Amino acid sequence: MDTTSGPTHPTSGTLDEALERLHTRGPEFHGYLSNHGPMAVEALVRHGRADSVHRWLDRYETTLEDRPPADTAVTEANWREALGDPRRVTDWTAYMSRQLADRPWRDVLAEWWPRLLPGIAGAATHPVIRVGHAVRTLSPDGEEEPRVAELAHALGYWAARHLPLGDVAAPAGRNTPDAALWDVPPVPEQEGGIRQRLAQLARTPGWPAATAALRPAAGPADARALLAGVVAAATARYAVDAAAEPVMLVHAATAPNAVLRTLPALPEHLWVPSLHAAWAASAAVTAAYAPRHPARPQDATGAAPGGATDAPDGASGTDTPGDASADAFERAAAHGDAHAIKLTDTALDVAAATGRPEALRAAHQAVTLIPPKD
Repeated sequence: MDTTSGPTHPTSGTLDEALERLHTRGPEFHGYLSNHGPMAVEALVRHGRADSVHRWLDRYETTLEDRPPADTAVTEANWREALGDPRRVTDWTAYMSRQLADRPWRDVLAEWWPRLLPGIAGAATHPVIRVGHAVRTLSPDGEEEPRVAELAHALGYWAARHLPLGDVAAPAGRNTPDAALWDVPPVPEQEGGIRQRLAQLARTPGWPAATAALRPAAGPADARALLAGVVAAATARYAVDAAAEPVMLVHAATAPNAVLRTLPALPEHLWVPSLHAAWAASAAVTAAYAPRHPARPQDATGAAPGGATDAPDGASGTDTPGDASADAFERAAAHGDAHAIKLTDTALDVAAATGRPEALRAAHQAVTLIPPKD
């Protein structure tokens, strides 16, 4: 699955202008909600909706808060003790900005990726998703200052919200991504926020065996292929299970897709551990929010039962794949919710790479089940 480019490259100044606006704001608001602005505007521009970016941002920006004040500078000497401290998010962003001012962004990313990867679950996986969007626009489209700055904000946010999942068994089984994801057991108490839910994984019966059930990668190229399979499996499962938690289950697909988008910018020796972390994150979100008794397809391929593979509303069986994908993103852009936009963005990657009909069904579920933005 090649996700390094999209239908429309953000070569205009629209994305840079939007990022500059967003960089005056904090990465969170209301105490814990992540600022989805940078991710959503990148997806809008990527899919040819640059004309809607500033209008979308005018509405979204009213919910955001200013950047929090600096606390204590992060340095080479103290970064380990600052890892996972959300009070230091502005300090972390400043530190990453200094790193990126002194060295090529790929070098900084390669150094910090393995340090941050164990904390992929932080802030409900939003930091790694933000990194994936930042890398996607830097890789093919240019290294304008706002885009490099966005990488600094994304890495800084990840460092500040770093949250390890604990001991997770590495893939060592024989299952495909689809079969392995359907075997993930739910946490005992699917209540409360994501931190409370993830804290139950260690005592969830069947959790270690489920994460180990995925077959191991034979090498970097196979790791990339398996990771693409994880993204496709999570997207297909969203098409079936989205009603259980239409917002939070988005991240079971978008988090591993962010990692997949980042792989081409990383040294190949980091691809296998990236697969392990992304698989663990997708499985963990699934365990936290998927229904306790899912309508699992009999063949465990991710195909949705009961007509879930039918064309979504507004798409006819005679539409070309390109028309159907364009229509799906138009619906997401008109819907306006950042999670619906991001899930559709990932679903279109899956549709383009695999042709699986569940991908467009997942996009349809997102705009149907997530409340729209007025």
